[in-house]
Amino acid sequence: MVSIRRELVALIERGAIPREQVARAVALSGLHPSGRAWGVFLDRLLLWLGALALVFGVLFLVAYNWAEMGRGLRFGLVQAALVAAIAVYVWAEVRGAASDLVPRVALMAASLLLGVLLALVGQVYQTGADPWELFFFWALLMLPWALVARFDALWILWLGLLNLSLALYFRTWGGLFGLFSGDTGALWGLFILNTLALAVWELGARRWRWLSRRWPVQLLALGGGVPLTLLMMSWVVAERLAFSPVLPVYLLWLVALYVVYRHWRPDLFMLAGGCLSVIVVVTLLLGRHLLWQGGAESFLVLSMAVLAMGAAAVFWLKRLHREMSS
Repeated sequence: MVSIRRELVALIERGAIPREQVARAVALSGLHPSGRAWGVFLDRLLLWLGALALVFGVLFLVAYNWAEMGRGLRFGLVQAALVAAIAVYVWAEVRGAASDLVPRVALMAASLLLGVLLALVGQVYQTGADPWELFFFWALLMLPWALVARFDALWILWLGLLNLSLALYFRTWGGLFGLFSGDTGALWGLFILNTLALAVWELGARRWRWLSRRWPVQLLALGGGVPLTLLMMSWVVAERLAFSPVLPVYLLWLVALYVVYRHWRPDLFMLAGGCLSVIVVVTLLLGRHLLWQGGAESFLVLSMAVLAMGAAAVFWLKRLHREMSS
């Protein structure tokens, strides 16, 4: 759909489609969803909402009636829901039900119920485990399902659990192998994890078609770019601007972002994210020197700098958009 829109815009801008025929060309291109497309969308939306409602219904039913339920009833209810979700997945795979979405939704529900079961085990038996262990073992146990399903949303859930367990690990222990410590170490860990996942995902997309959708890649890019930008911001606001490993890493990240998503796999979203990161870091750096040492006129200079950087980024991105659309 995005490529069709780009091609249509390029044809209109080149004058290949007369202005009086633009409306007809848009109608024939299929950009506007038909009644059947709306029906398919609502069918899938209700399927997802129904599955999530059942999962959270089981969770809240056990939580609300905790005092009235015995141990066996709690575990039996959650395990029965988990077995039912797996049974639906197996049935849909064997029967080839309506579409591939049914087994995927069932397996996603089973993965969420697995987390409910692990939380129930920890609460009933008071294992004393740290919170990060719950999410880590949740991710570990659902890994075979993610490998079998080959479903991008399930892999994003798995990576989200790893991110959460890593952040909680640093909050609990304050460091990892003596290399990273504190909030800075957690940001480094999240950046490394998500950047490696992004690289593996992009390489895997060249071989497996189910990895070709762009929203998981863009989400992983945010997961790596936001922590690195926060690390740069922490360096800028530090008491002394000494050399830090974040400087070369940030520059290499920007160069890699430009080379990969400008030439190898053009993606305007990624380049826009890099521009936003640079604007934030440069604005904070200017603010450190202008606002802390200057007067009221420093706000005017800072605002003009932000406007100039934003205008330059928009101009460059619009030019890239025209190049990618042609």
